[in-house]
Order: sequence, then C-alpha cells, then structure tokens
Amino acid sequence: MPLTQRCFQCLTAVRNRRVKLLLNPAVTRCCSTVQGDVRVRFAPSPTGFLHLGGLRTALYNYIFAKKYGGSFVLRLEDTDQSRLVSGAAESIEDMLEWAGVPPDESPRRGGSVGPYLQSQRLDLYNQTAQELLESNHAYYCFCSSQRLSLLKKEALRTGQTPRYDNRCRHLRAEQVQEKLAQGVPHVIRFRLEAGVEPFQDLIFGWNHHEVAQVEGDPVVIKADGFPTYHLANIVDDHYMMISHVLRGSEWLISTSKHLLMYRALGWQPPTFGHLPLLMNKDGSKLSKRQGDIFIQSYKRDGVLPEALLDITTNCGSGFNTNRIGRRIDELISEFNPSKITTHSALLDLEKLPEFNRIHLQHRIEDEEQCHLLIKDLQAQIQQACTAEIQEEEVLHEDYIRRVLHLRKGHISSLTELVSPAYSYLWVRPSVSSHQVAALTAEAQHIASLVLKLIAERGEELAVDPLSKDLKTLAKQTKATKHREVMKLLRLALSGLQVFILRGTPVYVEKKKVV
Repeated sequence: MPLTQRCFQCLTAVRNRRVKLLLNPAVTRCCSTVQGDVRVRFAPSPTGFLHLGGLRTALYNYIFAKKYGGSFVLRLEDTDQSRLVSGAAESIEDMLEWAGVPPDESPRRGGSVGPYLQSQRLDLYNQTAQELLESNHAYYCFCSSQRLSLLKKEALRTGQTPRYDNRCRHLRAEQVQEKLAQGVPHVIRFRLEAGVEPFQDLIFGWNHHEVAQVEGDPVVIKADGFPTYHLANIVDDHYMMISHVLRGSEWLISTSKHLLMYRALGWQPPTFGHLPLLMNKDGSKLSKRQGDIFIQSYKRDGVLPEALLDITTNCGSGFNTNRIGRRIDELISEFNPSKITTHSALLDLEKLPEFNRIHLQHRIEDEEQCHLLIKDLQAQIQQACTAEIQEEEVLHEDYIRRVLHLRKGHISSLTELVSPAYSYLWVRPSVSSHQVAALTAEAQHIASLVLKLIAERGEELAVDPLSKDLKTLAKQTKATKHREVMKLLRLALSGLQVFILRGTPVYVEKKKVV
C-alpha cells in the first residue's frame, strides 16, 4: 500500500477520537488528567549524538506516555542531509534503549504509522505542500541565495532583524508558470497571516505570537525537495497521530507559526507543552561542544543510566517529591505535569558520582542485577590485571559478590574497583623493605604475632573482635604503637599507606620490591 494512502487511512481511523486535555480549573496552564489515546514523540536530528538535553526531553515524553498508558514514538528528522553524522541515527536509538527509555515505535522497532525516518516520507511532505499551494496558503519563491544574503546584510546594517520581504508572494500566476517552465531554482514558502489564535501551553500557559509582524514567510520545501522542520514536524505529528508535543522551550515562539499551518490544512493540532531548558549550574547553556554531555561518554565511564535519569529530573520539576535515588518506575508514579515550572533546570554534574553511588548500591542489593555486575567486574578485572593475578579465586563469583557488598555505599562505579586503590583485592601487593623499615623495626615480630592470631581465630575474623585483638597485640610490642601496627598491616595487606575515603585514597604509594 502506498505511503500516502496508508497515512490517510490512519487519519480517518483516528481523527474522530482525538485526545482531549482536561484543564484543572485552579491551574490555567497545566493538565490534571488526560483522557483518550496518548501518543508522544521524541524527534531528534541525527546531525549529532544523543546528549543530556536530548535524553531529558525523551525522558519526559517517555514518562508522560507511561503515566497515561500511551505510546512513546521515536522519529528521526534527517531532512538536513548535508549535516548528517554517520552512525548517529543508530546510536540515538541505542542510547535510549541503554538508558531504559525505549521507544514503542521507531525506525528499528517499526510501527503502524511509519516510516519513522523523515527522508523516507518525502512524497507526503510534497503532497502537503501542493495542497497549500492549491489553497493559496503557500507560493513558489525564486529569490536567489545572493538576493537573500543582501537582504540579510542590509537588515543587519540598519539594526533590524533579518527577514524575507515576501517579494515572491506577489508574483502573478503567469510569471510563476514561466519561471517554472524555465527551470528556475525555487523553494516553497508558507504565507504567514495575521490573526493567530492564542493557545494554551501545558507549562507556559496562554501564548500568542503574531509571527507575520516580525517574520518573513518561512520556507517549507527547500530547493533540494526536502522539507524544513516547520512543515515536516506538523505533517508527521498529524499522520503519526501525536496527541501531545513535549519539546524544548526554544520552540515556543514557533508554535503560533505551526498553528497557522494546522489551520490552513484544516487539521486539529496536538496539545503543546514546552519544557524549560536544561542548563549548567551557573545558568549557562549546555553546549554540544562539552564532550562530557554525550550519553555515550557516560556509558563508557561507567555511569549508570538510572543515575542519569535521576539527576536530570532531580534538578528540574514535574514530580511530587524531589529526592535522590528514584528509579524509572518511581519517576513515572511520582510524575505530575502540573508541577512543571517555567524555570530552567540547573544541572550540577559534580553531584553525578553521588547519584551513581546510590544507584549502584541499589543494583548490588538486587540479586539479579548484582549477578550482572559480577560478570561485568570479572571482565574488567581480567582486562586490567590478567598478567598479575596469582589466585584464580579472586575471579570467582562468591568472592566478587562479597567485595561488592562490602564496598556498596562507598564506591560510585565499578571502575573504581579496578583502579590502583583497589588492586590489592585482585593482585598480591608488593612493598619494599624500605617502606616497612620506615614504619617499625619490629616488623618480623609483629608479623609472627598476627600469624599466630589468625591461626587461633581461624575463619572467625569478625571486625569488632579483631579490632580488640589487634589492640591487645600492639601491647606485646616493645616500641611500636597501635597506630604504627595498623599502618604496617595496611601496607602489607593492600600496599596502601592511607585509608580509603568514599572509594578514593587521599594519598597512595605502592612500590615493587627491589
């Protein structure tokens, strides 16, 4: 079945049961309940890889869909062919799945209203543009790039906002046909008209932008035949039966323009909600040039997906509580759209290790997830320490499980456990005689006392009794205080000369015997 025919069948089947938004009388901007079939979408452009801002938008859409029993759609807006990044489309869907917010419909999963790549829907956009031309809501524009560039330069020179002067909307029909017959390069522009109706945004309340007064007529079909965002997004939202559009607040001012297009086509628009931006903690804008904001880098560095979801919602709004440690099911149950504010969400990435520590502890305490952590850590140990491992027991599941449970609440990621600070867990530490002599001249005597204690206690070495035993042992030395005895044991057993605080040693020194 042709794409256009299939899309019109979907339209006929669904338009009569559009989703209705019931407004809370006490709150004039946000929804209290949602009825009908909820369908939301995340529509990134694969001109780059998924970053924190994109993940947050996807997350709010996913939570909204699951809160109201709806569907979460991933659509890739790949019409800007000149800026596409190889591998980005596949990576975006990979990262959504890794993060625990998988789409219900997508290029990979398919669905009943596909294709989900805009580059495969060109006939639908061009058909819609033709409808706009026939109804006189759009027109051909033959202005050259040179003329448009001169318009922009002149506007900037005079301190005005650059805008198209709508010159070609006044061409006579015979002029248009003559230029088309001559093959003159052209675009299609939408006629902006005065009289935009106010709309109620879920978050920002009533809005109204008379775009015709401040903008020139926008291009909807480019010279290469590909649509611009303004046309493609409304066409896809319509035919994909999107009920609610939750997107970044940078698109708020464009919504009136989109509503004019909906009106020109006789289509019912979705309900709009514009999410406040995610910003750095100092209020500056997150930049894609910040290499550490890409989701791939967090995955590579051992950050847990639930920690990313937690920190990006914790710094924002829209939930009944604001506590660290919430997992996706809790985020869904605590989600409350009426609590989303218009204030920007300030993200403090310095707190991410703390979020990761809490969620890692949750995983360790879950038997099934702990088993996966063990397998992961086994692989990391073998990669980092294979040549130095002297006892195979350190790779056994029971041993690694004990390590994880003993260090839960102290480490922020598994990678810490294969760092030099914890290498003694997997490899026999070696220290120099100089290091030992610097602590005490009674090392041999202390070693014999410790071996005797171990022989007497056997495997019954609990922390509290052992602490008392070591204090008693220290009294049997001639000149070594309890503090130096403990330093000696720490050095011999771990190769470390300091305690580990929150998984990070204040100072570490480890040398091989020479």
